[in-house]
Formats: sequence, structure tokens, C-alpha cells
Amino acid sequence: MQFWCRMTEEEKLLNTFEARLRHLIYLHDELKRENNGFKKLLEEQIEKNARILEEVDKLKADYTNLKTATTISLNGSDVKETKLRLSKLVREVDKCIALLNE
Repeated sequence: MQFWCRMTEEEKLLNTFEARLRHLIYLHDELKRENNGFKKLLEEQIEKNARILEEVDKLKADYTNLKTATTISLNGSDVKETKLRLSKLVREVDKCIALLNE
């Protein structure tokens, strides 16, 4: 009789272990799915940030061009500023030409 009782206790322990192991595997699979979702979200955010940075760079260039055009189109009162801006642009072009010649 004692043997029968011990087997029952061992079977209960084994059943409990199996149930907990199945639950652990289930939780592992859930976490893997959640992790894959986070990875996809991260990739989307990285792409979005790259697009935003490109747009910022374009807007900066547009702003610089607008500022240059505004400076050039001003009347005679801001001639000194216009000359300085044009000199800066000429130096930038000269640097670009020098780089191309290397």
C-alpha cells in the first residue's frame, strides 16, 4: 500500500512539473512573438527617423538658399551684408573646385 501512495505522489509531482513546463514554453513563445513585434516597430522607427533627418537636411538647404536669395534681393541699405554673403559663397565654391581637382 505504501508503494501505491508514493507513486501517486510522484505522479502528482510529475504532472505538476509537466504543467509548469508547458506554461513556461507557452510564455516563452509569447515573449518571442512580442519581441518580434518590437523589432519590427524599431525598424519602422529607424526608417522614419532617417526620412525625417533627410527632410531636415533638405529644409536646412532650402533655408540657406532662401536666406541667400533674400540677402541678394535686398535694397542698397544692406549692401555690406550682401557682399559678405557673396564672398562666403565664392569661397565655398572655390573649396569645392579645389576638392574636385584633388
